[in-house]
Formats: sequence, C-alpha cells, structure tokens
Amino acid sequence: MSTNCRRRLIRDFKRLSTDPPSGVSGSPCPDNIMLWNAVIFGPADTPFEDGTFRLLLTFDESYPNKPPTVKFLSRMFHPNVYANGELCLDILQNRWSPTYDVAAILTSIQSLLHDPNPNSPANAEAAQLYRENMKEYVRRVKETVEESWLDPEEKERMKQEDAQAASQ
Repeated sequence: MSTNCRRRLIRDFKRLSTDPPSGVSGSPCPDNIMLWNAVIFGPADTPFEDGTFRLLLTFDESYPNKPPTVKFLSRMFHPNVYANGELCLDILQNRWSPTYDVAAILTSIQSLLHDPNPNSPANAEAAQLYRENMKEYVRRVKETVEESWLDPEEKERMKQEDAQAASQ
C-alpha cells in the first residue's frame, strides 16, 4: 500500500474523530483502511431531516490525488443519487482536489441533500418531482427517511413479508 495514501487516510480519520463536522461520521473498517463506513444525518429543515443514511467510501492507492468511490448503502430518493446508490457530485468527479478530505466529502454530500441540483440528474424521476411536484417529492423522501431508521436485517425481513403478501 502507498504510504502517502495510508498516511493521508490516518490523518483524515484523526481529524474526523477529533473535530467531527456536525451531522456526519465515518471510520475505516477495522481490517481495511481503504474501506470506510460513514453515516450522514439528514439536515434539519429539509425533507431528509431525521434520516440516518449509511454510505461506503472506497479508496485506492491514488488517493488523495483521485477521489474515492462513494455509494449510499441506504436507499435514497434524490435527484443526484443513482438507483444503485452512487452519486452525481462534482467534487467526486471533475471538480476533485487533493485538498478535500473525508470530512469535506461527507459535508459536501450532506449539503447536496439540503440543496439538490435537478439540472444534473442521476434520478430523473426525483429531479422531475423536485421541479414540478414538491409535495410528492417530499413524500417520497420521507419514505426513505423512515426506512433509514430500520436496521438491514429488519429491512430484509419486511421485504420478504411484502413479497409473500404480494404472491398471495
């Protein structure tokens, strides 16, 4: 492993641990510093308020010269989040800078929840509702917020129950 990459990830983790930005947290997996679990709490006064959204950040040797891959593990209904959880966020693509650290990445994603960009949609349906039917957009987002409170096993059990009910 690149020592520059490892050193930088350790520094990012120390900063996130000692001076965490409000509403975000993250840490490397115990056995792999290149894989991080993170949580973003839905920003107040937005449809995402009270949500607890899990993410996975995957780094490679080129960090911090190249951004990590970031993916929501929690289901999201947002104009800039693809169905598979990947994000359409400029700092993770063409606007990346090595000055960004994990804290900056997570706060940028939290900011995106607060202020979506419907002109660069990853989810066309969410973008259209955001522009044309805010009431329905908010209703759909609230569903994902409520789902974010359930642990993964509970979600899986509910999915199976729904499938059984549908087949009867």
